Amino acid sequence: MEFDGLFSLTEPGGVRTAAPAGAESGFARPDPGSPLPVRMRPATLDELVGQQHLLAPGAPLRQLVTGTTPMSVILWGPPGTGKTTIAHLVAGATDRTFVAMSALTAGVKDVRAVIDKARAERRRGGPPTVLFIDEVHRFSKTQQDSLLAAVEDRTVTLLAATTENPYFSVISPLLSRCVLLTLRGLEEDDVRGLLRRAVTDERGLGGLVTLTTEAEDHLVRLAGGDVRKALTALEAAAGSAEAQGHTEIDLATAEKAVDVAAVRYDRDGDAHYDVTSAFIKSMRGSDPDAALHWLARMLVAGEDPRFIARRIVIFASEDVGMADPQALLIAAAAAQAVQTVGLPEAGLNLAQAVIHMATAPKSNTVTTGLSAAMADVRSGRGGPVPAHLRDAHYQGSKGLGHGRGYRYPHDDPKGVVRQQYVPDDLTGTEYYTPTDHGAERALSERLPRLRRIVRGASIPPRSPAQDRPAQDRPAQDRPAQDRPAQDRPTPDRPAPEGAPQGVTPETPKVDDSGETAGEDQP
Repeated sequence: MEFDGLFSLTEPGGVRTAAPAGAESGFARPDPGSPLPVRMRPATLDELVGQQHLLAPGAPLRQLVTGTTPMSVILWGPPGTGKTTIAHLVAGATDRTFVAMSALTAGVKDVRAVIDKARAERRRGGPPTVLFIDEVHRFSKTQQDSLLAAVEDRTVTLLAATTENPYFSVISPLLSRCVLLTLRGLEEDDVRGLLRRAVTDERGLGGLVTLTTEAEDHLVRLAGGDVRKALTALEAAAGSAEAQGHTEIDLATAEKAVDVAAVRYDRDGDAHYDVTSAFIKSMRGSDPDAALHWLARMLVAGEDPRFIARRIVIFASEDVGMADPQALLIAAAAAQAVQTVGLPEAGLNLAQAVIHMATAPKSNTVTTGLSAAMADVRSGRGGPVPAHLRDAHYQGSKGLGHGRGYRYPHDDPKGVVRQQYVPDDLTGTEYYTPTDHGAERALSERLPRLRRIVRGASIPPRSPAQDRPAQDRPAQDRPAQDRPAQDRPTPDRPAPEGAPQGVTPETPKVDDSGETAGEDQP
């Protein structure tokens, strides 16, 4: 049978045994009729594109290919990143017996047959055996258990490939006996370079066609870091051009060949920022359908899913905030899913987070509160840390008065005490003003009571706007005598709802303990 168009597994049980180097390897040799990804597979390690973090001198990947150290390795990475290519390089690089096996078709009996043969070869002084298992995550626990002893005593050198997280899909005893190498999706420049090589290389298209810049960009975006996908699309486009009697693959030909329209989206141009802006504004506007459209536009165009996840995490605090505190947890979980699952499945995680953000109650009070606090700090407001709040743990600190007078809130039945927590020049300043949206409604009811207890009812609340010169404040925040005439309240024109009325609340009485009589519970 033909597995994934990359190598043949023709013997029963999905096993092929390779002779030492110089004889036929475990993989079928590519011929002119082989798929373009097969023909363009690197013949040497130096032709391998990407994975530079694994190719340094002495790195495990080089040791694996050259056979300098007989270590067992698990290759983990998304499709098209070179796992099977590395297996081909191992098969042809040294004088080892190479056995290729697919976890889709092989069973415990097949694994044990390879191990028994490898053990017999070893006793006769024959070459060591490398056992390659593709899709190893599809092996059951029992099948994986059958490998342990042979890997432990190096009867076989295991080379396993998986697209699934091995920490979940490979049993711990086998994982601990192997070196885990993580392969990354290829960068756009890597895919672009391979496309250009395939167009001119004799193993590929041999210069029979050319590729326009627009078509090349489309194929690169379509690949999403999967070089096999890019080369397959290139071969289809070349066949389409040849059928039409053309020697150039333009954008229209590339679109028709793979039946995917080119998305007008440049990750470094205006379209990138325009689509991102529309995406964020759709979530802010509570339109999940529009938000999903822009998400799909970015995913299809090949946008980095980590970028999308970062925008959602920021949005969760910037535009949802305390109206739905769970939004940040969901956004962070989606970002983690992108890292561990990868595309295309992680698109579902992103979509779930986007729908939650779009349908969640909205509040930007986290944003406005932090902005106001930072504006005060930048303008020089905020004196030294009050003495009772300073660190009193080091020797000599108490002699400086640090911590003297500090009241421990947990000693109070309410868990909240009257105490100053801000520098003297910020007493009474309020940065956070909750809305009545979603979960923030409860905070809007609780926070005034907390402030009355902490500050004492004798301290009137003051917003940062009230600390500005009167002429610089919004009209509704100015004292009545400083407002424009048309904005001053009159018997016929009362002040807008929520505007200062110039009425000073009656100062509540304070008992001998310093607590306000009749104080609200938090």
